[in-house]
Amino acid sequence: MNETEIVAIRLGVAKPSASIAAKARADAMRAAGRQIIDFTVGEPDFPTPKHIIDAGVAALESGHTRYTASAGTAQLRAAIASKLQRENQLGYDQNEIVVGCGAKHIIFNAFMASLNPGDEVVIPAPYWVSYPDMVLLNGGVPKIVDCPGEAGFKLSAEALERAITDKTRWVVLNSPNNPTGAVYSDSELRALGDVLLKHPNVHILTDEIYEHFVYGAARHVCLLNTTPELRSRTLLVNGLSKSHAMTGWRIGYGAGPAKLIKAITLLITQSTTCAAAATQGAAAAALEGPQQCVKDAAEMFEARRNRMVERLNAIDGIHCDLPDGAFYVFASVAGLLGRVTREGRKLEADVDVADFLREEGGVVTIDGSSYGLSPYIRFSFATSMTEIDRGCDAIAAAVSQLAKQ
Repeated sequence: MNETEIVAIRLGVAKPSASIAAKARADAMRAAGRQIIDFTVGEPDFPTPKHIIDAGVAALESGHTRYTASAGTAQLRAAIASKLQRENQLGYDQNEIVVGCGAKHIIFNAFMASLNPGDEVVIPAPYWVSYPDMVLLNGGVPKIVDCPGEAGFKLSAEALERAITDKTRWVVLNSPNNPTGAVYSDSELRALGDVLLKHPNVHILTDEIYEHFVYGAARHVCLLNTTPELRSRTLLVNGLSKSHAMTGWRIGYGAGPAKLIKAITLLITQSTTCAAAATQGAAAAALEGPQQCVKDAAEMFEARRNRMVERLNAIDGIHCDLPDGAFYVFASVAGLLGRVTREGRKLEADVDVADFLREEGGVVTIDGSSYGLSPYIRFSFATSMTEIDRGCDAIAAAVSQLAKQ
């Protein structure tokens, strides 16, 4: 048997995560001695707060080194339930909560637990890169709905209505959004909820991993706050990776109908068994302890957002609006298309622009086509002001060398 025969056919429908691939390129360039600026990273650049680390160490020292319940420890699920009630005004029992090795783990298992071959999943574009591939890997069909910049990169009620068919199993909502930073308002969510109420066989996955990072007048609201009647068919997904700078701790969770939570837990029993015990102890401390660290991070990201948008908009050919949330700028590079490099290569798509910025400017970014909408580039501002300025200087210098036709 040769190497290609051992790989399952179903893996042919999926591609590597674009964000992880971009980070790998950045790491490889560094390893080769290249000076680069990395605007790909989807994680806070500061350490996990000390009180959370201390709780993790204490958990280890007190013997939390064994298997836990597959759905998560009672302590952590109670902390999650308290958090959802306190911050989101949503009530859940422990049997309606499951803990996973990151929010991605929960989403993948939710699709595995619920999708039958041919089931459709409505995914607004721009989307987080992993949604379509996770649907495909589990036998579903991604139903991509374009949400252009003129619409604020948001799914409208009319577009949602057009996208739903008798095969629709899920609708995915992500607010604040990766990659655009779009945040849905109360009225926008109510309009979407009114559509969903007319389709009782459709379930909703609401990804709220960036909920604490909203800026200016924007406010995070959950769909269930505006349309509580959807609770019995909504899975709320969240985690601590972004809010508490805990990406490497791998803790995410889902809250939803007990039957679905039980099915996700079943899959965990046959795959990862459980999330790490000490990590769960640290996560409980993160949710139950002081939250000033989260507020401080949000203020820092807002200042960085303002700087990056100002600097990018000063570069001829790049345009972006202030994102309302998350820590990304989704900038249009339409003004750079058609320009020619010193080597005579024409920039014909956002992929070309991303390649040019990387090779000519040493700035690593991710093209908008990876998120389902071109011609854009995603820039992460989860990095220092110094790196933002250094990167924007490098982009401006590289772009200045392009010839217009």
